[in-house]
Amino acid sequence: MNILQTQSCPECQASLVDDIQNGEIICSGCGVVVAEQMVDYGPETKSANLEDRMKLARATGQTTYSQHDLGITTEISISTKDFSGKTINHQVANQMHNLRKWQQRVRVSSPRERRLANVLSKLGETCDGLNLSKNVLETASMIYRNLDGHVEVKGKSVASITAATIYMACKQCDVVRSLEEICRGICAPKDVKSKTKLAAKYYRTMVMEMGHVNAPVVTMDKYISKIANMTQTEVRVERLALEIAEKTKGSSIADGKAPNGIAAAYLYVASVLLGQNVLQRDVSSIAGVTEVTIRNRCKEILTYYKLKITLRPSLAKF
Repeated sequence: MNILQTQSCPECQASLVDDIQNGEIICSGCGVVVAEQMVDYGPETKSANLEDRMKLARATGQTTYSQHDLGITTEISISTKDFSGKTINHQVANQMHNLRKWQQRVRVSSPRERRLANVLSKLGETCDGLNLSKNVLETASMIYRNLDGHVEVKGKSVASITAATIYMACKQCDVVRSLEEICRGICAPKDVKSKTKLAAKYYRTMVMEMGHVNAPVVTMDKYISKIANMTQTEVRVERLALEIAEKTKGSSIADGKAPNGIAAAYLYVASVLLGQNVLQRDVSSIAGVTEVTIRNRCKEILTYYKLKITLRPSLAKF
């Protein structure tokens, strides 16, 4: 029971008590029932753990753009028993089956909603497979919803338009992902090249038609951090690679070169200077370049610059 301080009894002006178990508001003085049959907005069962309490909540009140109905979904479950545990007879079961079938049909009634539901479902599966954050998923869903007034999406490849949308969302959310990586997480390996080419065409069309969307430029630091995280490189190696990239950013080393190859070379040079065992094979597979490319970029960096590092002496042990 909780005493409501802001209300008072209309009879004796005493404080009111909220009886949650019986769903009533009663007076603490005279005992008159002020309100009854109150709606319980709490969880299904009581729990001392916050995580369990959130799981048992009746509703979250949150909507999402990653579902065609904005997350306001109602479903008729498949069961042979009612809410009280009694078995449903055959006639009611057939009626519920027909209601469930028509409810699923009504949810997606038009070809536009069917296409929207299909692409949004593909967006969710791809973002989960690529370990992308919910922010990227929501941004990609918003981008696709805004395409109807700018780009004709009817008849386009679902995989390619999904890859182009996620690629644009990654750019807006400052997440480093290449178009080929996204396509590799959507389609079969034999179709990656063709789907990537088609997705690049869709992306160029989206940029031209939706020119007001400004995407931040992905810097070299993002590529270095991405490769370092995926190869589980030590933090001090990543920090040195970032420092080398900062010192040499004014040169023409990166002109006309793929940024992932330059970032892999910075990381490999930093690992060699610090005496860390980082294989070129691992870095090249993560960066998406060949080992020859990494060696060539390392040769260019070491040719144009003379690198000298000073290590901090270790503390004496007492």
